Amino acid sequence: MEAPRLVAGLTRLVRDVGVAEELAQDALVAALEQWPSDGVPNNPGAWLMTTAKRRAVDHIRRAETYRRKIEEVGRELPESVPDIGTTVAEDDGIGDDLLRLVFVACHPVLSTEARTALTLRLLGGLTTGEIARAFLVPESTVAQRIVRAKKTLAAARVPFEVPRGDELADRLASVLEVVYLIFNEGYSATSGDDWMRPALCEDALRLGRVLARLVPREPEAHGLIALMEIQASRTGARTGPDGEPILLADQNRARWDRLLIRRGLAALEHAEALAGGRPGPYVLQAAIAACHARAGRFADTDWQLMARLYERLATVAPSPVVELNRAVALSRAYGPAAGLELVDQLLAVPALRDYHLLPSVRGDLLARLDRHAEARAEFTRAASLTRNERERGLLLARAELSRESRPADPPRDRSRPG
Repeated sequence: MEAPRLVAGLTRLVRDVGVAEELAQDALVAALEQWPSDGVPNNPGAWLMTTAKRRAVDHIRRAETYRRKIEEVGRELPESVPDIGTTVAEDDGIGDDLLRLVFVACHPVLSTEARTALTLRLLGGLTTGEIARAFLVPESTVAQRIVRAKKTLAAARVPFEVPRGDELADRLASVLEVVYLIFNEGYSATSGDDWMRPALCEDALRLGRVLARLVPREPEAHGLIALMEIQASRTGARTGPDGEPILLADQNRARWDRLLIRRGLAALEHAEALAGGRPGPYVLQAAIAACHARAGRFADTDWQLMARLYERLATVAPSPVVELNRAVALSRAYGPAAGLELVDQLLAVPALRDYHLLPSVRGDLLARLDRHAEARAEFTRAASLTRNERERGLLLARAELSRESRPADPPRDRSRPG
């Protein structure tokens, strides 16, 4: 939880994300060595930051440019570093090291893929494997992107600051993508034993709110906030007492956070007004999420409207995952056969070959058509592809239901494309 904050604060001091990550790891190792015997400090984050900054001082002292660096950071790095927590820069009016680090990692000197992978690694705390699952690419590819990105940023001496003017607009789309991918990993973890990682959702929401304040006239920033607020409203209803997943159709909607829904719908209304009839991908996705939020029951969902919204989204931001989600909406609006027709067209898409939600959706549609043997095979394949233990258990349970030729549960929450 503290690692991204450490990397962000240290990057401002040493101006090198690779070195900052190494120093943060040194501090975490020190905690593993000392805390078992000395006890966990009252403020773990401050302890880690102080330890990391002391290592930063040592690093700078060893560098040939020690005197120049000490002069640059000024009073922030006295020889005896006081016991302080994170500090903030005062030159760009944002006061958020994490946000600055997002913009550094999203610098145009990097490719779009490298920007997103690096930011997820540094700020989201995701492993290369988790990032690879989010992008549907091999893990080795992500690892290479991250290594090259760090070297490129160091060589280019990218300043640790939030850009202004046209440069800010150019980099905003990439930043929004990164924030939403972080949220998605928290909302439905790609691997591990937990269905969700709420801390990631909270970090993404915080960064998104800061972004919305930074660019108050940008509809996509407010659309992203609306989307995340509405989706986060379901957190309390998405798992059972033992952490088991609860499908959207089976969720107790009384447990949905009405405050987050109201905030999300208000942000959506604001975003739509700013968009002026030309909504972008995040505004459209927020409108899709709102279809669920406005329905008192699963049966009351306006699936026809949702199918139309997905069709618009497929035009604005085409992707096979959007098409897969559109198939789910079509199946609810016009019957499972309509959805299955579109899903079958996606079977040949290379990017979805190992994407577990493709056989999961297909299994659901087959079960609703009473083709239970085929549905069982699809759920079993989906279970073999997912790396999340909770999701694997859910898919195997659905395969067993199909074995018994009983109606399958509705599909899990797919209001989010991707």
